[in-house]
Amino acid sequence: MVNQTAAVLPVISLVDVGIRFRRNRRGRRNFKDLFGARNRRSRPGEFWALQHVSFTVQPGEAIGVVGRNGQGKSTLLKLVTGVVLPDTGTVHVTEGVAPLIEITGGFVDDLSVRDNVYLTAGLHGMTRKQIAERFDEIIDFAEIADFIDTPYKHLSSGMKVRIAFAVISRLEEPILLVDEVLAVGDKAFREKCYQRIEELLAGGRTLFIVSHNERDLRRFCTRGLYLDRGDLVLDAPITDVLERYNTDYAVKPKA
Repeated sequence: MVNQTAAVLPVISLVDVGIRFRRNRRGRRNFKDLFGARNRRSRPGEFWALQHVSFTVQPGEAIGVVGRNGQGKSTLLKLVTGVVLPDTGTVHVTEGVAPLIEITGGFVDDLSVRDNVYLTAGLHGMTRKQIAERFDEIIDFAEIADFIDTPYKHLSSGMKVRIAFAVISRLEEPILLVDEVLAVGDKAFREKCYQRIEELLAGGRTLFIVSHNERDLRRFCTRGLYLDRGDLVLDAPITDVLERYNTDYAVKPKA
């Protein structure tokens, strides 16, 4: 009897995806934008943040998304998390997602650090028992043991980032999405974040990272997606993607 190896299915799949926004006074999509006919052409005041984007991501891949500001990178991550829905095409994500996007969002100012850890981790699917088992590990990583009963609003911006990263990076979701979060914090804490991400990658997690830091992209990623004006112009090894991006916009690599 011949043994057959089962095909590995992608954990993320986008097929001909497009998403349209309206330029209104508040810069938000209104009800008609979200739930109107999906295949209409753009109206005056509308623009396509992404269009005709197709790619797949295999389990364990580490992918960096590059492009200038306003080219659809963060919108792409929000599509993968399900925060926004496409106007055209399909987005299929087969595994759970740990999003390091707008990292301190969801934390409640008037609650203590302790209560915020339980609230945020719980909202991401961890049980109270799981949170209790990892609570000391989360606090130790964030280096804020003296502030666990302090209202979150009294923490410094750096402390807020540390506790948020500590919580989200302890989730067991197979896909880790990172949006520029590594650009904040002091040098020592950034290195702790880098080491934590490397641990997750070594454990088989899938990484999807948006960054303008070429060193971070080269450190973590083997593959890159280059977005320009909402189009996916190149899907290739990360070194090729960075070379093309630097050539197109005369970006000098950081030393």
